[in-house]
Amino acid sequence: QVQLVESGGGLVQAGGSLRLSCAASGSTFRIETMGWYRRAPGKQRELVATISSDDTTNYANSVKGRFTISRDNAKNTVYLQMNSLKPEDTAVYYCNAETPLNYWGQGTQVTVSS
Repeated sequence: QVQLVESGGGLVQAGGSLRLSCAASGSTFRIETMGWYRRAPGKQRELVATISSDDTTNYANSVKGRFTISRDNAKNTVYLQMNSLKPEDTAVYYCNAETPLNYWGQGTQVTVSS
């Protein structure tokens, strides 16, 4: 079992920045890939970014060049640095860990005002 706890969401103006953190606990040695997904109001959950155990990253086209995913294996934590935020980035952001079973955090709200 893996437990995930997100933090760092909040309200920010367009053009601003936020950094999300996701701390993993439990059977963290089984984690292969970690990532961030988001669900905007009225929309399905979508991939934002993932990072594998060899630090290979993958980003949604909508966030490339603005968001950066990173991980600190010593702290079992994954981060999402979000710059140049837009109102359309408003969503609940969820942390994901694959072992390869999928584990999810509770989510953290990000609201970007115009």
